[in-house]
Amino acid sequence: MEHQQQDPTLSPIQQALHDYKAGHGLFNEQMPEIADKYDAFTEACFREGTLTKKEKQLIALGIGIYAQDEYCIIYHTKGCLDQGCSQEEILEAVAVTGAFGGGAAMSQAFTLVEQCLTELDQQAH
Repeated sequence: MEHQQQDPTLSPIQQALHDYKAGHGLFNEQMPEIADKYDAFTEACFREGTLTKKEKQLIALGIGIYAQDEYCIIYHTKGCLDQGCSQEEILEAVAVTGAFGGGAAMSQAFTLVEQCLTELDQQAH
């Protein structure tokens, strides 16, 4: 697979979002049948239902933190903000994740989630 080019005009958070979207697009080209089914599945999972889209993004963020998946942490922190989550709601979800994931989960909160909140919340306003 071709190495992703770093764009010096993008922050690390924006670069990660860019790389994720580029990788997703490449996979869609290479495996369209699987990608289409996966995309349809995840779209169905994140649709408004008994749980709101906001609640689903908070759950996804917690799972991403617990799994130590930096792309998911960035993507779902953005998703939380896009769905109107306050910083307090996000940090409360992070704290619950820390109750299960301990120091490894909390280290993501102290670093990557805080970085996302600072950068992405400023862009939203």
